[in-house]
Amino acid sequence: MSDLVDIPLFPLPAVLFPGGPLNLRIFETRYIDLVRECSRNNSGFGVCLILEGSSDDEPAIPAAVGTLARINDFYTMPDGLLGIGAEGYTRFQVTTTRVRDNGLVHGQVRFWDDEPLISVPPEYGLLATILERLHETSGSPFGNADRASYDDASWVGFRLAEMLPLAPAERQELLQFTDPLRRLARLMQHIPRFQHP
Repeated sequence: MSDLVDIPLFPLPAVLFPGGPLNLRIFETRYIDLVRECSRNNSGFGVCLILEGSSDDEPAIPAAVGTLARINDFYTMPDGLLGIGAEGYTRFQVTTTRVRDNGLVHGQVRFWDDEPLISVPPEYGLLATILERLHETSGSPFGNADRASYDDASWVGFRLAEMLPLAPAERQELLQFTDPLRRLARLMQHIPRFQHP
């Protein structure tokens, strides 16, 4: 665990996992300010699942655990608005929040350590197989992932949590697990819901 750091927060109706892709359409002034600030300082912003409220009106109430996103692409949307591509990095826990004059939420956060590198145990091998097939058939950006990635318990857990049609609250729970094997165990419990008889 690290010391407290102040970062801008971007509450979303979605969960971002470490290593995961994020594409956003930016149109509100506060988030244009966020993108400008992150670009100028070469810094990231925090993505947190919205628990209450809406990101469109008053500041939303974000989940206490989120993921730092770093912008890696800018583009113009078909409607002329700014689009950004970003990637998830380190997870963090929010300790306090404040709202700036422009409506942008900032949080004092403590970054989490990366999970230990653990191989996928044989009893969870099915999850790696399912993930590989999902990547192959969905046109996922991870379709050409290194074979070794499918033996990394954290990577498999995060990528499968992104790919399965889970509820946002279920994804948030998986994000908050600090033990990659516990995450795989929970994913194994979800799998029967998505298997056809």
